[in-house]
Amino acid sequence: MYGGYPTEIQGKLRRMGGDLTLLTVLAAGLAIAYRVWHSSLDAREEANRIARDACSRAVVQFLDETVAFAGFRLGRDSRGKRRLLRTYTFDYTSDGFARAQGFVVLAGRNLEAVGLAGSTS
Repeated sequence: MYGGYPTEIQGKLRRMGGDLTLLTVLAAGLAIAYRVWHSSLDAREEANRIARDACSRAVVQFLDETVAFAGFRLGRDSRGKRRLLRTYTFDYTSDGFARAQGFVVLAGRNLEAVGLAGSTS
C-alpha cells in the first residue's frame, strides 16, 4: 500500500493509520454515549410529565416536582417487542403530610405503566 515511499515514511504512515483508526473508534464511542445520555434525558422528561399528569388526575400533590430513576431492564413492550424498560419513582401526598410512592415504566419514550400506591393515610 505504501510501496512507493521510503521505509521511514512507510512506518510513519502505518502509525498514522493506526492513530486514525483509534480516533475513529473513540469518536464513534462518544457519539453512542451522547445518544444514550440524550435518550435518557428525554425519557426522564417524559416520565416527569406522566407523573405530574397522573397526580393531577388522582387529585394528589406531586412532591419534589421530579421523578427518580429506579432502574432498567430488558423486557417486552405492550406489542411484544424487546425493549429497554426504564422505571422511575416519584413521591406524592393526598393529605399534605404522609408520603406515598408512585412509579412510571417507559419503553423508550412510550408509557408502559404508571401507578400510585393505595392510600397515603
